Amino acid sequence: MEIRRVSAYRAVADAIRVDIEAGVYPRGSQLPPQEELAFRYRVNQATVSRALRVLNACGLTINRRGLRSIVMPIPPLVRDASARYRRAAREQNGAGGAYDAQIKALGLEPRVELDVRRVVPPARVAQILGIPADEESAIVRARVMWAADTVTQLADSYVPTALFGGSVLEQVDEGVGGMISRMAELGYPQAYVTEERTGRPPTPEEMAALQITEDQHIFVIEHVGWTADDRAVEVTVHTMPQGLWIERTRFEID
Repeated sequence: MEIRRVSAYRAVADAIRVDIEAGVYPRGSQLPPQEELAFRYRVNQATVSRALRVLNACGLTINRRGLRSIVMPIPPLVRDASARYRRAAREQNGAGGAYDAQIKALGLEPRVELDVRRVVPPARVAQILGIPADEESAIVRARVMWAADTVTQLADSYVPTALFGGSVLEQVDEGVGGMISRMAELGYPQAYVTEERTGRPPTPEEMAALQITEDQHIFVIEHVGWTADDRAVEVTVHTMPQGLWIERTRFEID
């Protein structure tokens, strides 16, 4: 295949993407060496290197220091904010929350590295929850979330210590339905949620935790759970590689 375009590296990236989608390079497999790709697409290795950076930024491949690029092992994950927090979704087949149910439904193994502790909350979190920002007024459930062997997101959930201190929310296992179901049982059912999404480059700490490179941008979702009387009882900050997630929302119109 010969590439004849001004932006040759983008044309090569498109050609490799087509081959990935066609199964020429299966998910989880290593791409051929750059010199082989250069020969296949009739370009030089510098062009191939730029093309691979584009694929990495889009989340189609993973770069590992000292290794060839790997085709992303899992398909893009759909995050349907309008449905994922409903009880039926988060408790599906005994799941421990919305994420657990989603990953299991894809036939993948969900895994969570969890750290539960009392903390001085970030100023923004304290403001939303209406709690002190200068003392350990929040419980955080800080999670690194996996699908099989791929890190998919970081999720830090904050709840007021005054409401949930000493409860199951300070334990590792929250049970079927996860945190939202337990909060309802404790007398604080969530009636609605609000979410704000922003995008930016990752910090060095986020790159290390998410196992991504500086080419891959992230988006941050500020998720707030509210009771029927408009009281914020949960703030979760999701940090997610943009190329790995598809946002989907459904809402009624008139």
